[in-house]
Amino acid sequence: MDLPPSSDTKPSPATGAGWSIATRLTVLYTLSAFGILFLALAFIYWKISGDLRDQEDRGIVDEITTLRDIIGQHPDKLELLRSEVEEESSGRPFARYFARVLDEDGHVITETAGLDEVIPSTSFPAPLKVSEYLRRGRMWKTADGRSYLCQAARAQVGYTRQNRRVIQLALEVTQQEEMLSEYRHRLIVILVAGIFCSAVVGSGIARRGLRPLEHITESVQRITATQLNERISPKAWPKELTSLATEFDDMLARLEESFSRLSQFSADIAHELRTPINNLMGEVEVALSRSRTAPEYQGVLESSLEECSRLSRLIDSLLFVARAENTEVKIQACWFDATKEIRAVLEFYEALAAEEGVELQSHGHATLHGDVILFRRALSNLLANALRYTPRGGRIGISIQNDGEEAVEVRVSDNGHGIAAEHLPRIFDRFYRVDPSRSGHPEGTGLGLAIVKSILELHGGTVTVQSEIGKGTTFMLRFPTHASTPVA
Repeated sequence: MDLPPSSDTKPSPATGAGWSIATRLTVLYTLSAFGILFLALAFIYWKISGDLRDQEDRGIVDEITTLRDIIGQHPDKLELLRSEVEEESSGRPFARYFARVLDEDGHVITETAGLDEVIPSTSFPAPLKVSEYLRRGRMWKTADGRSYLCQAARAQVGYTRQNRRVIQLALEVTQQEEMLSEYRHRLIVILVAGIFCSAVVGSGIARRGLRPLEHITESVQRITATQLNERISPKAWPKELTSLATEFDDMLARLEESFSRLSQFSADIAHELRTPINNLMGEVEVALSRSRTAPEYQGVLESSLEECSRLSRLIDSLLFVARAENTEVKIQACWFDATKEIRAVLEFYEALAAEEGVELQSHGHATLHGDVILFRRALSNLLANALRYTPRGGRIGISIQNDGEEAVEVRVSDNGHGIAAEHLPRIFDRFYRVDPSRSGHPEGTGLGLAIVKSILELHGGTVTVQSEIGKGTTFMLRFPTHASTPVA
């Protein structure tokens, strides 16, 4: 059975796919120079050859006109005609011609000596009529390589139109043809030399022009995972490469930031996992150090279960943040009553809030187009965070409203301790805690606000925070209008 052709077939080398940029530029430059030089030389050759042809044609026309004048104005002066035909030709060494005058019956009246030996009468074209425009004749080449331009024309005898004469004229153009042939050879030599010089010069220009790319390559080769602070510095490059260098430096900056965040993230994960694992190992080692009663073993197991639960929550949060950063993740969006979901979340936290002595409130009405579960999770994280830092007798409120035609805004506010200004830019970073002493809080993983930010980004929205020490904190969740609509 025949197999289908492979889709990864390599292109033929003839397509130039493997050529370097310098080679391509050299080839293009050489072809361009060849085209320009060829057209220029062709025009010069055409002009020179045209001028020579015109000169030859004028010689033919002048001589035929002279003979016609003699035949027409002095029909009885045969000696004058013979003198023009026989003697005038020999007196022009650089424009030698042969002439023959025939009567209407084809008998020779006079001719240049030796004409039959040089050019047979059959080589001449049909004679032109008296009324016809004199034009270029027929080219004839003899056995010894000499070239002649042959033409024939009728002439009127006297003032009567009854008698006619036939003039056969052959102008030697050997010198002109040899000059044109030599000129053609010289033009070919010039063209070949021009192509060679163009290739050499084009190669030098291309390599010199691409030298900045070699410098960029050298700069890139110095960049490693531990030297991401290296920059190309686009100010030193030509304008055409400035945008490339700028974009490359921006990419390096993003990579450096990503590597830095990844390194910090790895260190934070190790730190967060170390505490519960050490706790588990310590409790197990203590329990195994001697025999214990059943209630003591039960207490160890309950404590271990707590640590395992904390590890599970940490791992779930990390997985969620990692998936949220994947742009291909799609949320399960639908229309839902945001006010109803806010009340449901508040009801879940009412018992905890009552125990902490904190009042919960809600205001506003709106519907959203988004993921209901993620919406609840974002509110739950903010509420849990607010309850953790709001003192007894405090108040936490959730409000929702339409912010014009731009967005629907959800606010989670408390009148707790507040957050210092220097911490605000980093509170959405993973594992970042305003108060490091609270890192061992049994319910905290340092990922709650990072998860809130990821949820808003999945919905195409933003989350911001305003806080003042001693007065409280307000988180603002903004959902874009294309994903929400107000309740009627």
